[in-house]
Amino acid sequence: MSQDIRELIETIVKAIVDNPDQVSVKELEGERVCIYEIKVADNDVGKVIGKQGQTAKAIRTIVSAAAVKKNKRAEIEIIEPQGL
Repeated sequence: MSQDIRELIETIVKAIVDNPDQVSVKELEGERVCIYEIKVADNDVGKVIGKQGQTAKAIRTIVSAAAVKKNKRAEIEIIEPQGL
C-alpha cells in the first residue's frame, strides 16, 4: 500500500520542482498512519509548499484520498533544509 502512495507523492513532487533528481520520499509506517517525509533541493522547497501552503495542501488532499481507499491515514511532512 505505502509503496503506491510513495510513488504517487514522488510523481507529483517531481513534476513541480526544478531539480527532480533531488526529490526523496521517506515513509514511516505505523499501524494505522503512514508518515511521508519529502525532501527536495533548497531552492525547490517554496515550490512544493506553494503560495500560502496551497500546493502542499493539494498534495495532502490527494494523498489522503488515496490512503482512505486502503483504510489508512497518511500524513505528509516537508522537510526544510537545515541552517535556515
